[in-house]
Amino acid sequence: MSKMVITHGVVDVDNWLKFKTERAEFIAMMGGTNVVDHVAPDGSNKVAVAADVEDVEEVLAAIASPSAELADGMQRHGVIPPLAMYIEK
Repeated sequence: MSKMVITHGVVDVDNWLKFKTERAEFIAMMGGTNVVDHVAPDGSNKVAVAADVEDVEEVLAAIASPSAELADGMQRHGVIPPLAMYIEK
């Protein structure tokens, strides 16, 4: 199990936070657990999602080429590309 952190901008932080449960469900479909949302303390639109993932390559592939369901979710959540991914070593 590896810890993964994904950072990106969002259109509206408050709107993004409303989708916490749905976001955790999307990440769980990719084998992720212990999903935690983070927001920038400076009030900017920068956010991060941390999760434990079983298969890093599966998550990277899903993000690189999102399914229609994942792409719709990202749009609904107000995700602004690009996404940066970090893996605990």
